[in-house]
Amino acid sequence: MRQKIEHIKERLEHDPKFQEAVKKIRPEWSFWGIMSIGLFFFLPELITAIWQPELIAWAHLHAITEPVDIVRKMYAMLEEIFRDGVSWVNIGLGVLFLWWGFSTRR
Repeated sequence: MRQKIEHIKERLEHDPKFQEAVKKIRPEWSFWGIMSIGLFFFLPELITAIWQPELIAWAHLHAITEPVDIVRKMYAMLEEIFRDGVSWVNIGLGVLFLWWGFSTRR
């Protein structure tokens, strides 16, 4: 199994199509690249940290007053998401993308 993984790793390291795909998904180290990572990964967590009680109350109000059952369930799930608080996985992914963009900058 270990030899098979090593073989796949070596094949991917020398595959030009794979290297091109990695370059395409790599975040750009520009104003817009940094801003997009910040807006997608950090801003939602900042909003949750600041307005968590208000967001929970808003989702709860809609969960109990919405007439359509599927939408009521959606608001209940949204309430649970806000109750869980800040997503450290999301923040960690944002930090990793920033680190990846910074470390590959030329």
